[in-house]
Amino acid sequence: MMTPTRYIVLVLTILISLHYILTITHEEYGKATSVSRLTNYIQGPQPPYKEGVPEQYYKPSVSLPPPERKANATFVMLVRNTDGPGIMNSMKQIEDRFNRKFQYPYVFLNDKPFTENFKKYISQLTDAPVEFGLIPPEHWKQPEWIDEKKATAAREDMMRQNVIYGGSIPYRNMCRFNSGFFYKQELLQKYRYYWRVEPDVKYFCDIDYDPFLLMEDQNKVYGFTLSLYEYEATILTLWPSVKEFLKENPDLLPADNALSFISDDDGVTYNRCHFWSNFEIGDMDFWRSEAYTKFFDYLDSKGGFYYERWGDAPVHSIGAALFANKSQIHFFNDIGYRHEPFQHCPQGDLHKNGKCWCDPGSNFDYEWYSCLHRYDKLF
Repeated sequence: MMTPTRYIVLVLTILISLHYILTITHEEYGKATSVSRLTNYIQGPQPPYKEGVPEQYYKPSVSLPPPERKANATFVMLVRNTDGPGIMNSMKQIEDRFNRKFQYPYVFLNDKPFTENFKKYISQLTDAPVEFGLIPPEHWKQPEWIDEKKATAAREDMMRQNVIYGGSIPYRNMCRFNSGFFYKQELLQKYRYYWRVEPDVKYFCDIDYDPFLLMEDQNKVYGFTLSLYEYEATILTLWPSVKEFLKENPDLLPADNALSFISDDDGVTYNRCHFWSNFEIGDMDFWRSEAYTKFFDYLDSKGGFYYERWGDAPVHSIGAALFANKSQIHFFNDIGYRHEPFQHCPQGDLHKNGKCWCDPGSNFDYEWYSCLHRYDKLF
């Protein structure tokens, strides 16, 4: 005998089954009875934009075929969770100007775990693989052997001199990490080449060729777009430390290096020129080499990252200038780039061919504070 409860269950089952069948076989019925439509009916009239743009007006994005050949390379982004909007801005430009066509992967690094929201919104910007890594504390934090009393006094002195980031320990951690630890991260071990990208930078031009393959095929180890002079107060003992290292390791220098880019007197003094490392495309095997490993370990043992404020830009630049052949250092003249407050804007046909949107008249290349003329003189 059917109880009232069983009758109700039977009727509901029949109605749900009919609704499911009609939803599949009749598109208009499905739209009319969708959850969103019913919700809107209950809530009352809604503004027209809530309906969205009809599909008939969309032109689907065309998937580009993968390149026939790619280098073993990745983008590297050292960021915090709070850098989300800034790094998404940079990444979107990279995708639109270059990586939509070439599909190179991304590696994000942070000394704190990335949030799920950060990872979700970053991953939505690209079809390329994206990985998120946590930096080990021993690669990031100030070493225990640093004399904190001496380091504190140095920071306080720089603050009195109004040296930018003069009082910051995290900034020093970052400089030390970028100088000698980023390429040791587990997620980067499978890669050889890298392209460093920072938050809130600008890429002005289309990049229609593969810079990584150019580096590989032409045996380049370091590429830059901007070069300038370092703030002298931050590196008072850097060059004396470099000279001590070279005196102990004279066999590590190649014959045709770029010493004259960083010194005007054959190595007696440092002219403070460096490649601005917020943009760099490089060969991590060069940083992993015996020469640079010994060089960085020696400098690190001096404590200058904390007793002064040695930056990764002069450390990388000195390392590249000393231990690479000058022909292995490349100026990416056709990559329009800005990191506040300086920019490189390609000139002439390069500006036209790259569909660049920077003002050619606003170009740092040969301003008084630029070191590009010293690079030119290498050749």
